[in-house]
Amino acid sequence: MIIEIIEKHQPVTGETIAEKIGLTRATLRPDLAVLSMCGLIDAKPKVGYYMSDKKGNRDIVDKLSAIKVSDIKSLPVNVSENTSVYDAIVTLFLENVGTLFVVEDEALKGVISRKDLLKTAMGGGDLTAIPVGVIMTRMPKIVYCGEDDSIIGAAEKIIENEVDCVPVAAVMPNGKIKASGRISKTNITKVLLEISK
Repeated sequence: MIIEIIEKHQPVTGETIAEKIGLTRATLRPDLAVLSMCGLIDAKPKVGYYMSDKKGNRDIVDKLSAIKVSDIKSLPVNVSENTSVYDAIVTLFLENVGTLFVVEDEALKGVISRKDLLKTAMGGGDLTAIPVGVIMTRMPKIVYCGEDDSIIGAAEKIIENEVDCVPVAAVMPNGKIKASGRISKTNITKVLLEISK
């Protein structure tokens, strides 16, 4: 819909696009960012959005849309709720990741980012005595994607929520969410590099 509006009314402001779709400008920002990164649209300050004259961009978008999260996901790095902040920091460095998942009986209970750990470490205190359960983001506030989501959708969630990584979720028979993998900015960047080559 965004592309159709821009093709028909170019140049057009983000506010006008949002109004025609019935959304806020802030809601559209991640979509406009992805379309700009893919080279489908361009923007000029005080002018608005217009269709890019670059050739071959449709192929790139089609390739990206065809790639599913399950095709590029990485293994999740899990800890328990009782893991100390100190041990979580050590795990973060040993596994070379920016996000840890808190899991209990295979169910995703929480997410701990590098920022969470840094804030806690800067706060002082005995990091070996503070469990990660105290500082983690808990369900249902965790943003995640499904195995069959496109990587464009995953990228939008990462940008929109200003996180480095989102869990790839699978629903267990008991209805709880299991982290079957993770999608990070690095996973998506690797795909972009492969397509560009």
